[in-house]
Parts: sequence; structure tokens; C-alpha cells
Amino acid sequence: MLRRDTFSYTVQARCAPAEAAALLSDLTRQGELHPLIVSVQRLPPRPGALASYAISDRLQAGPLRFRTTYQADVLINEEDEIVMVARQWPATTVRNHTRLRAEPDGLLRVDVEITLSAPAPLFRYAFRQARAAHLALASRLGAALDRAGNPPPAT
Repeated sequence: MLRRDTFSYTVQARCAPAEAAALLSDLTRQGELHPLIVSVQRLPPRPGALASYAISDRLQAGPLRFRTTYQADVLINEEDEIVMVARQWPATTVRNHTRLRAEPDGLLRVDVEITLSAPAPLFRYAFRQARAAHLALASRLGAALDRAGNPPPAT
């Protein structure tokens, strides 16, 4: 039996929606943001995907440390919306729906909703890991987007 739950977060930064979409939709650039990612390899796009990746994460369960590899697909990549789905054995799926919106004060608002489904015996562990990793990513994302919007001057 599968269990499913959702969490979300919002980040604000000073950058153009196109710059944010470029960073958020290119999973090869996520290593600096996502605390579990060890490596990302671009794959030929799977049917229905704009881009596909093999991602290796480093996880810990008590004293055990282990790596796991899963596939992720970018399904929608637009200036105001990104949808990605990651699939891992056994029957674990993480859906990331990101919306980008320019605000009147010059800030970009990034709203992210993560939905995880997993077999009941794995669900609590997987959900805790996903939420902790994505909230850590969120804490780094604003600064990364600010840098994207304001690159350092050439020397």
C-alpha cells in the first residue's frame, strides 16, 4: 500500500524568472543546493520528458550510510513553471511542482510543492529525508538566485 503526503516552501530572491528557471530545471546544477546529492548524470530524455537524469544521493539510517541512485525527469520547463518527477525503487516517487512569479517590488517569488509517495513501510523515512533535504535546499536557494541575478563584476 502506498502512502502520500505533500509539503511546500516559498523563497524570494532578486533575479529574473528565466534565470531561476534555468537553475531550477537543470539538475546538474543542484549539487550545490541539495544536501544529499553526490552526483548527477544527464541521460537521453525518456519518452514525455524534456530532460532526464540519474542522480546519486548519500543517505543515512542510524549508523548506516548508503548511496542510492534514482531517475528524475523534467516534464515542464517554462519561465513561470517547472515540473519534475523522480522515481526510485521500490515504488517511490517525488513530484516537484515549482511556480515562479515576479512580484511588484522586484523580487521573484518561488513556490515549491513536493509530493512524495512511497510504500507504507518506507514512507516515514523517505518523507523525513525528502522534507529535510528540500528545506535545506530552500535555505540555500535565495542566495544562489540572488547571485544568478547579480553576477560579480568582471575583474
